Amino acid sequence: MTNSKDTVAFSNTELAADSAAYVEALYEQYLADKQSVSEDWQSYFETYRQDTDAPHNAIKEQFLLLARNQTNAKPAAMSEGESANPKQMAVAGLIEAYRRLGHQKASLDPLGLQVRPAVAELELGFYGLSNADLDSVFSVGDLAIGKTSAKLSEIIAALESIYCQSIGYEYTHVYTTAEKQWFENYIESKQGKIAFDKAKKLEIFERLTAAEGLEKYLARKYTGVKRFGLEGGESFIPAVHEMIQRTGAQGSKEVVIGMAHRGRLNLLVNILGKNPSALFDEFDGKVQPTIGSGDVKYHNGFSSNVMTEGGEMHLALAFNPSHLEIVSPVVQGSVRARQARRSEGYGFDIDNSTVLPIIVHGDAAFAGQGVNQETFQMSQTRAYKTGGTVHIVINNQVGFTTSRPEDARSTEYCTDVAKMVHAPVLHINGDDPEAVVFASQLAVDYRKAFGKDIVIDIFCYRRNGHNESDEPSATQPLMYAVIKKLPTTRTKYADKLIGEGVLSSEESAKFEDDYRQSLDRGEFVAKGLVEKPDTQLFVDWTPYVGHQLEDDFDTGVAIDKLKAYGVAMSKVPEGFALQRQVAKVVEQRLAMQTGEEPLNWGAAETLAYASLVDEGALVRITGEDVGRGTFSHRHSELYNMNDGSLYIPLQHISEGQARFATYNSLLSEEAVLAFEYGYATTIPNALVIWEAQFGDFVNGAQVVIDQFISSGETKWQRLCGLVMLLPHGFEGQGPEHSSARLERFLQLCAEENMQVITPTTPAQIFHALRRQVVRPVRKPLVVMSPKSLLRHPLATSTLEELASGKFETVLPEIDAIDNSKVTRLVLCGGKVYYELLEQRRKLGLDHVAIVRIEQLYPFPEERVLAELAKYPNLTEVVWAQEEPHNQGACYFIMPELYHTVPKASQAKIVMATRPAAAAPATGSPKMHNEQQKAVVADALGVTADQLQ
Repeated sequence: MTNSKDTVAFSNTELAADSAAYVEALYEQYLADKQSVSEDWQSYFETYRQDTDAPHNAIKEQFLLLARNQTNAKPAAMSEGESANPKQMAVAGLIEAYRRLGHQKASLDPLGLQVRPAVAELELGFYGLSNADLDSVFSVGDLAIGKTSAKLSEIIAALESIYCQSIGYEYTHVYTTAEKQWFENYIESKQGKIAFDKAKKLEIFERLTAAEGLEKYLARKYTGVKRFGLEGGESFIPAVHEMIQRTGAQGSKEVVIGMAHRGRLNLLVNILGKNPSALFDEFDGKVQPTIGSGDVKYHNGFSSNVMTEGGEMHLALAFNPSHLEIVSPVVQGSVRARQARRSEGYGFDIDNSTVLPIIVHGDAAFAGQGVNQETFQMSQTRAYKTGGTVHIVINNQVGFTTSRPEDARSTEYCTDVAKMVHAPVLHINGDDPEAVVFASQLAVDYRKAFGKDIVIDIFCYRRNGHNESDEPSATQPLMYAVIKKLPTTRTKYADKLIGEGVLSSEESAKFEDDYRQSLDRGEFVAKGLVEKPDTQLFVDWTPYVGHQLEDDFDTGVAIDKLKAYGVAMSKVPEGFALQRQVAKVVEQRLAMQTGEEPLNWGAAETLAYASLVDEGALVRITGEDVGRGTFSHRHSELYNMNDGSLYIPLQHISEGQARFATYNSLLSEEAVLAFEYGYATTIPNALVIWEAQFGDFVNGAQVVIDQFISSGETKWQRLCGLVMLLPHGFEGQGPEHSSARLERFLQLCAEENMQVITPTTPAQIFHALRRQVVRPVRKPLVVMSPKSLLRHPLATSTLEELASGKFETVLPEIDAIDNSKVTRLVLCGGKVYYELLEQRRKLGLDHVAIVRIEQLYPFPEERVLAELAKYPNLTEVVWAQEEPHNQGACYFIMPELYHTVPKASQAKIVMATRPAAAAPATGSPKMHNEQQKAVVADALGVTADQLQ
């Protein structure tokens, strides 16, 4: 007899596909001997009980159907009498099959080239039904078609109309019943009929005319010039227009859009309201960058305000490089920052409803680029949630020249990656603009109702290939033979409206002529554009524009305030039980922050955060282990040992303080760093920090560094104060836990685009972090952050250094030595300084001075010259680094020293480094120690045997 503990009621069980055979066998066992199965299964099977002599194939098929559907789909609700009818059960299974699989039968491809196999589960025979049953009346269960029962033929007609026309719905994989029921009610109640009135149809037609009209105009005026036109996907423009208007009516105040190349110029002109004459000037080469490099016209962003039924709304199109999908997390970061700004002055609760993110993808990139998977994974997490994103896929059905699905992906649809977060997907035929607009309405409404992502997959085509200079028929001859003969979407829709009596041929032509004349006159053609926008809808960056990086900037904080911050951070709620080591850290930190003991790194860093939030600046820190800190130095998050509750002292510094947010991120570098970049480019009065778990891992986000952080200002004039804390230091932990790839950042440095520092004291990190906010300059800050220095006995500071100091780009020799005796000056940065200092002291090398260059870029030439001038008898200037000769700062610093040193001295320039190497560091502790000794010895001018 079956053990009841091993059988859970079928109605409460999510069956995997391989459960079907088990259920069928169990049901056979039940028919033979009712008592041979558990009471739970008896109760369930009793629901489907039929006459002993009747075949039970229909019930078996229903079990199989349920087992295949891993989303707890239920058969349509039936009465006890109806459930005894096997054909009624079959009809219930058919209804569920259409809900799950109707999209596979939908008419999605405007080219008619897509060949899809017949769907067995949508055939009558699959359920033991036949044409003889078409006139039989069955209960429709919960199928919302306005009646409780209908002929089978009517039920099938309704299902075909709802699920197999121009929209293919994928929603049954969504795991919450409420969401599935919402979908069914939304789409089934309309029975597949999209009932737009005349005004809405003309509005759609007008936007289609604009979409097609701009591309025709540009094609005539700039024949063969690359513009990544929208031809074949024109329904995208009315779709976005509808989303903006609908979300505005629902109360949203901003929409942020991210998209790659195709259709971007069309969106800029027809939706965001860029003046066509400005675009034409770009085509004519009349627009030259006044600052920096500038960028091609189909990468540039834009912002404007439009009027909606709900009031004025701000629109922003994010700047986008050719790394197509990387803009997705950047937009999410910008949206989160905007939502935070609108939430009670950076308050602790964020209202996600105020700003809508729209991300536009290409089909091949959406399926192929892993940053999408990362971004979806972020979508419902505490740190990165934005209340749901509407994703639009402009599905060209070809990626550059790759059109075979078996070459482009391993999934049925390019959108299947979205299913990982149970996002609904709407597949739409792009040649049915009304269906596209309806799907846009549904998407906005779903996002508002559930705060989750949804995907609109617009099946369309590229009329001109990858770009206007491409010849697509070379690789897709059959596709482009069809495309050349195919009427445009606007033409098809015009014919439809004329046939309905909504539009006349003359009116259609007038729409086209009026739009073309507007372009000729250089007039704005976007709808609802606000000429005098409400400036309260966006952030004014003017106070941060035009400043140079200054070395001398006071960032001190009064000692009494520092002590008060320390006391505030030491307090926890009554009865809050701290883990023993953490309690010791809090106790020791209080002694440090009130001046009783020297400050270590964590004590100084957290004081910087406390001072900033008290002064009204938002502080946000994310990374894989930032709450505690990978090396257990921060402890900004405290946990109650009794109940696991969380307490963050930095959120309780003072009344009315700014937001302090710290989040342990998902295990990602690329999307997370891109998100923080987007956040930092949106809120200027903030300290936004991303910390790598180990600095080496930052290379997983190299595209973000190359395309945004290092070059965003010169390409797009986008200011960004993002801070990157990258643990860096050679401590015998192998190739993957030593180097934050300092050389790569220094290679990207030019035009004062960012700052790269190697701080060696707690006071330096305190002032560097404060300088990033207090100074009216917004440049990325790259910190080669220490590991062993976090608790090094020599790496300490005093409250006085925090109170009266500033960030020093160069730190001089700290010992009292006779400058006239110094013949060897060692310049260095980072952890190696303390090893050099200790050995210099032990060996009594009074002819060697050690100076730290704490800021490598911008290179502090004047400060270095001042240090050189202190030592009149120099014969050698040494650059010492732990990294191999071909890595680290060596290749960056050599030209600087060859330029600077001769201005003050005739000294020879020497390098003390590890030998050039392919990997950053050795995995052998013994070899590491030998190499480290050699570097220190070379820097001090002694042999390794002399070191103590």
